[in-house]
Amino acid sequence: MQYRKLGETGFKVSILGLGGEAAVEKRENPEKAEEIVNRALDLGINYIDTSPVYGEGGSEENLGRVMARRRSEAFLASKTHERSYEGTMRLIEESLNRLQTDYLDLYQLHNIRRNIELNEILGPAGALMALQKLREEGVIKNIGVTGHKDPVVLRRAIDNFEFDCVLMALNAADPHRASFKDGVLEQAREKNMGIIGMKVLAVGRILGQGGLKTPEEALGYVLSLPVSTIIVGTSSLEELEANAAFCSEFQGFDGEKMKTLEEKTALKEREGNFFKMEW
Repeated sequence: MQYRKLGETGFKVSILGLGGEAAVEKRENPEKAEEIVNRALDLGINYIDTSPVYGEGGSEENLGRVMARRRSEAFLASKTHERSYEGTMRLIEESLNRLQTDYLDLYQLHNIRRNIELNEILGPAGALMALQKLREEGVIKNIGVTGHKDPVVLRRAIDNFEFDCVLMALNAADPHRASFKDGVLEQAREKNMGIIGMKVLAVGRILGQGGLKTPEEALGYVLSLPVSTIIVGTSSLEELEANAAFCSEFQGFDGEKMKTLEEKTALKEREGNFFKMEW
């Protein structure tokens, strides 16, 4: 596995991260979820992303059974969807219990979509105050923000606070509509933030006729941008191992290849960006 610096956090993370959705969030099949998490760690994947909303806590519970034994091998990131100080303080206790740990390497403000939400978060009784308090107490190591709907709002967030990390939607179709690549990525790089890419495959919708041919094209496009890691959900061990094999041998795409992949997604721009409109 290859590793990159995660901004100025002092950590090096695998360029392929494990997303906490798909098989990992399924309560009805904890054995499969644990098998995938264990195999990811065995393959050198150390960045693990989750949230209490994934599987209504099922993702954190499944991860927790592995973290109870292998916590030191993972850079563990979760999120708060609460916008208030009090709500976030309650939520993190629940997340820590499910994850069977007493600290998080990264705690993130989840899916900032509108300015009204951001105003509440940044306010005197907002969630950001909770994250700062938790970092002071050592409960979390780093503070992050995430968004996949509106790059203007996410840009405003990173302009108003020195976040350690940002998680944003990035894929080959992104430049065609409300682009995070054009609207946030360079600013985050200039701030030396840890940059994490998500929605790399747009839940598979970026592939197929009129789009990209292979998952490797999708992964390689985002990994050729100035990101630290990408998080990818997985539904099977075979999928996980194929992605890990590609990432272990990955060499960056040149500018011509990147332009070609963007052009290939022109007819898939709506499917590749559906989450900006529907979520």
